[in-house]
Amino acid sequence: MLTAPEDNLYKMFENSFREHFDLDAVTDWGTNNTLTYGQLAQQIARLHLLFRHIGIKQDDKISLMGKNTSGWVTVYLATITYGAVIVPILQDFKPEDALHIINHSDSRLLFITDIIWEGLDIEQMENVLAVYSLTNFKILGAHMHHPVSWEWAQQAFDKKYANGFTADNIRYVERSNKCLASINYTSGTTGFSKGVLTPANALAGNVRFGLSTHMIYPKCRQVAFLPLAHAYGCAIDFLGTLAAGGHTYLIGRTPAPKILLQAFQEVKPTLVMSVPLILEKIYKKQIAPQISKAPISWVLKVPYLDELVLNKIRQQLIDAFGGCFSMVIIGGAPLNAEVEAFLHKIKFPVTIGYGMTECAPLISYTYWEQYRSFSCGQALPGLMEIKINKPNADGVGEILVRGENVMLGYYKNEEATRQAFTKDGWLRTGDLGLLDKDGFLFIKGRNKTMLLGPSGQNIYPEEIEAKLNNMPYVMESLILQHEDQLVSLVYPDYQVADENGLDREGLEAAMEENRRVLNAQLPAYEAVTRIKLYPHEFEKTPKKSIKRFLYTQTNFED
Repeated sequence: MLTAPEDNLYKMFENSFREHFDLDAVTDWGTNNTLTYGQLAQQIARLHLLFRHIGIKQDDKISLMGKNTSGWVTVYLATITYGAVIVPILQDFKPEDALHIINHSDSRLLFITDIIWEGLDIEQMENVLAVYSLTNFKILGAHMHHPVSWEWAQQAFDKKYANGFTADNIRYVERSNKCLASINYTSGTTGFSKGVLTPANALAGNVRFGLSTHMIYPKCRQVAFLPLAHAYGCAIDFLGTLAAGGHTYLIGRTPAPKILLQAFQEVKPTLVMSVPLILEKIYKKQIAPQISKAPISWVLKVPYLDELVLNKIRQQLIDAFGGCFSMVIIGGAPLNAEVEAFLHKIKFPVTIGYGMTECAPLISYTYWEQYRSFSCGQALPGLMEIKINKPNADGVGEILVRGENVMLGYYKNEEATRQAFTKDGWLRTGDLGLLDKDGFLFIKGRNKTMLLGPSGQNIYPEEIEAKLNNMPYVMESLILQHEDQLVSLVYPDYQVADENGLDREGLEAAMEENRRVLNAQLPAYEAVTRIKLYPHEFEKTPKKSIKRFLYTQTNFED
């Protein structure tokens, strides 16, 4: 378990910034903007002066909302190395959801992308002293009579470091790993939000694992295209890489496959952290058409010749990711079984891990050469433990975990915290799985209903259903995932429809209007692409919960 002094999260960054002072730290990909560790440390020092002059104290909360940029990275690191608590908010959240998080977290400052700020109003923010732009740190709004400007912070910095800012000037907070470092909200919708209390120890555990396995190291290169506000994108692409002395290239736009492949070619990353969708799209659009058509399909049936073809495909795929990476790590959701089987057949260096926001996020992983097909690897050695609660005859039960990466609980939600842990301290994941004799974890089902967005965002179907169920002619609904899109089954209120003279065509038109209104209330990654009418009430448990598993294979093609 983590006990050594070098495992202190705050000292990790202090030491890394000193040691790698002249190396490149972060680049806003697609621009000429690169900050060295020394330049990033200077920006952090300016923010520390600003925080202190405003009166920010240790454990005060600072909200951060925007795309992946060097400004985002600067604010995050400045906050935690000051001893305050960072509250990252996904940039896709609707204004009302962001406002709820800002207020619920008791945030004292807000750093935000200018265009997102246009939908918010500081008068609705209960505790926020000032709002700053992530683009240039200018003041966007304030409750203070004399808000502290970025210009003041720059002048104060120049005065304090009149003889120059060097590596020796980097001194970060003396703070225990037991202290709270961040609050990550599992959702943005009012009434459903749970703020995960992440201690410095959990972040340090993820970082130390990346260092100990040599995933990350000085001068390594990462393409950070998953949202850094999400625990998965944050852990290795950002925190781990900068703690190691690596170089993170930040993708600040929608990570379409075309953009990512271009970035991979230019950056040539040494490790790729991804969600399944990226590999699945490449397989579906580029590989499957190749191997399904003659003459390739014939050649694949011929011994020796099949190896030549598969090796060529493997090399093409490796080249597509830049050709310099040690492996691709998939997380956030299961990889399509057909895709996984093919990738292992061609010996493509891919492995699948398991995690959750409540563990910041890593729980299990295995190096790709030791990886066991369709598993999620083994519990992180020395950091995490896994056990199966009340396994059935097949060994399947709820996955329980404990260890260094586990959260402290949920912010201002004692009941949810109590339900999340067993009496003897194990965290309930809500997922179903089994462990084989060697400790490899196999997930067999989701006790929880969370879905995964295209860039790794958490999607909670009940929240969308709650909105849809309040719309005209909807009795009850189910949100499902079909071919990487969200679709809905709706059991309509046929009685009201009959009373209003609506036939099936009219009812379908009403549902299409409901879909339009619903999507206007949701971030783009939660948009529902189709509503299908269902003829009768959904089957339910004795507690009147819908048996979701009965509907996951619904045909949406007709």
